[in-house]
Amino acid sequence: MALPVRQQATYWGVAAAVFLLILWFLGNVLLPFVVGGAIAYCLDPLADRLEERGFSRGAATAVIFSLATLVLLLSVLLVLPMLIGQVIALVQAAPELYETLRGFVVERFPTIVNEDSAARQAISDLLATARGQVGTVVTSVLSSAGAAVSSVVVLVVAPVVAFYLLLDWDRMIAKIDELLPRDHAPVVRQLASQIDRTLASFVRGQGTVCLILGAFYAIALMVVGLRFGLIVGIIAGILTFIPYVGALVGGVLAIGLALFQFWAPTELVDGETVRLSTDWVRIGAVIVIFVIGQVVEGNVLTPNLVGSSVGLHPVWLIFALTAFGTLFGFVGMLVAVPVSAMIGVLVRYGMDRYREGRLYQGLAGRKEESDT
Repeated sequence: MALPVRQQATYWGVAAAVFLLILWFLGNVLLPFVVGGAIAYCLDPLADRLEERGFSRGAATAVIFSLATLVLLLSVLLVLPMLIGQVIALVQAAPELYETLRGFVVERFPTIVNEDSAARQAISDLLATARGQVGTVVTSVLSSAGAAVSSVVVLVVAPVVAFYLLLDWDRMIAKIDELLPRDHAPVVRQLASQIDRTLASFVRGQGTVCLILGAFYAIALMVVGLRFGLIVGIIAGILTFIPYVGALVGGVLAIGLALFQFWAPTELVDGETVRLSTDWVRIGAVIVIFVIGQVVEGNVLTPNLVGSSVGLHPVWLIFALTAFGTLFGFVGMLVAVPVSAMIGVLVRYGMDRYREGRLYQGLAGRKEESDT
C-alpha cells in the first residue's frame, strides 16, 4: 500500500532540507568530491564509447586518465609559464594603464578635473570604496593560509575521486535505481533522463564551447599582437558558460587593451620618444575576432554541441549561480547548474500535471471529458 501523498511530500521535503544543510555546513569539505563527481560525469560518455569498442571499464578509465594527465602536463609546461608572464606584465602595466586612462578622461572631459564638480566627487567616492574593498579582499586572502591548502587538496583529491567514480559509475547508477520507490520508479527514471539530457546538453556541450572559444580568442588575439591576449581569451572562454557574458566582457577587455596598445603608441628612437600613428588594422582585427567568435558560436557550436532546447534560460542560470554562490560559496556555484536543471525539469513536470488536473481545467475540463 502506497504512503499518503502528504506523508511522501514530508519525506521528500526532509530529504531536500538535509541536503541543503549538508551543503551549508560541509561546503569546503565537499568541494573536491563535487569537482571529482563533475569530472566523472563529463567523462562517462567517453568511457562508455571505449567500452563499446571492446575496452573493459578499468582499461577505459585508465586510458582516459592517462590522456587527461598528458594534456594537463602539456598545458602546465606550455601555457602556464606564458600565462604567469602575462599576469605579471599586466600587474606591472596597471599604473601605466591608469595614467593613460586618466589623461584621456582629463583631455576629453576637463570638467571632471574640477575639484568642485559632482562628477569628480562621485568618481573619488567610487575609487575610495574600491580601494577599501580591495584592501579588505587582499587582507583576507593573505591572512587565510587555509585557502592555499584547500586548493592543493582539491588538485590532489578531486582527480582521485573522479577516477574511482568513473570506474564505478554504471554500478552506482544501477544501485541507485534499485533503491527507487517501486511505485514512483518509472516517473523518477523519466525525470532523471530529462535532467541528464539537460545537463549533457548544457554542461558537456557548453563546456566544449567554452574550451573552443577560449582557445580561439587566446590564439587569435596573440597572433594579432595583443599583449595580454592569453588572459583575455581565458576570461572570455570561462564566461562563455553564461550566454553573451563571455563575448561582452572579453570584447570590452580586448578592445580596451587594443586601444591602449595600438592608439598612437610611443616608441623610443635614439633616446627620443616618438609617437607613432594609430594602428587601426590591429584594433579592427580585435573587433573582428570577437564578431567571428559570436557568429561561429551562434550558428555552428551552440546548435551542434548544446542544442536548441536546453531548458536553462540565461536569466534563470544567472540567478541560480548568484543565489547558490551567495548561500553556499564556491561549492554552491558548482552545484548551481545541476540543481537548477533539476528544479527546471521538476517545475515543467509539475506544470504538466497542473494542466491535467481539476484546479486548472475546472468544470470545463470535466465537461469536455464527459463529452468525449
